[in-house]
Amino acid sequence: MLKQRVLSAIVMVLVALLALFWLPPLPFTLVLGAIIVLAMWEWAQFVGFKRPLARAIVAFVTVCLLIFPIMVNTDYIQAGRFLTSETIPLLFVGCIWWLVALALVVTYPNSANKWAGSVSAKFIFGFCTLVPFFIATLALRFHQYALNPYQGTYLLLYVFLLVWGADSGAYFFGRAFGKRKLAPKVSPGKSWEGAIGGLLTSGVIAVLFLTLAPANVFGREMATTPFILVSMATVAISVLGDLAESMFKRQAGIKDSSNLIPGHGGVLDRIDSLTAAVPFFATFFFFVL
Repeated sequence: MLKQRVLSAIVMVLVALLALFWLPPLPFTLVLGAIIVLAMWEWAQFVGFKRPLARAIVAFVTVCLLIFPIMVNTDYIQAGRFLTSETIPLLFVGCIWWLVALALVVTYPNSANKWAGSVSAKFIFGFCTLVPFFIATLALRFHQYALNPYQGTYLLLYVFLLVWGADSGAYFFGRAFGKRKLAPKVSPGKSWEGAIGGLLTSGVIAVLFLTLAPANVFGREMATTPFILVSMATVAISVLGDLAESMFKRQAGIKDSSNLIPGHGGVLDRIDSLTAAVPFFATFFFFVL
């Protein structure tokens, strides 16, 4: 099992790096769109659609909803223009959704009485989780693409490394010091000590990045304190992404979102933290920092 998990992780990292550095805007958008379709196919289980046909219909509808705007906006996509008057509000929708998700997680299982029986509510939750993530990932990856094709790559990689590094820090802090459960009714394995360790790790990563990276690696210099605070807040939100997916899986009575990735579960199991972190960081990077 461990060998399978390690091999899958190596393959995923290599594929992600190839996509980030090699794919131009349109192919990258299509690949990311395929990931969103798979994620929504998995989300259909949270809604209560367990039969293959029902889940296939959900995936097909998602494909149609993605392909149409991609076709209409092909010129914008090829130019790397992803922040428009239509897409910018979706970033803020994502941030608002994670505030709502925080309330749902904190009050679970009582909160489930209000949404567990509603198909439309759970699909709305899926939309607010995956669509802002889709837009934010593209906006970060192709930031100032015409000036520097790889500037956005470093920007998106920073968010990934920040979340993954903090997750490792949380794991080791939790193993060493974890006593108080963070959200026992949602994810019993997480502790407050681990969460604090992850936040401290993210602060260290942000400081090291500002110290070692070129000052203009993101196209402009970052003010030290705001950048560190946003980085730490991004990690805090990423934990909420993990907890929210755990909440939906628990309510649906499933352990993994699927078995698409050997040793790792499903697509949602791998991107749950990023679905919260990427839109949050993108919103603050483009409109606050």
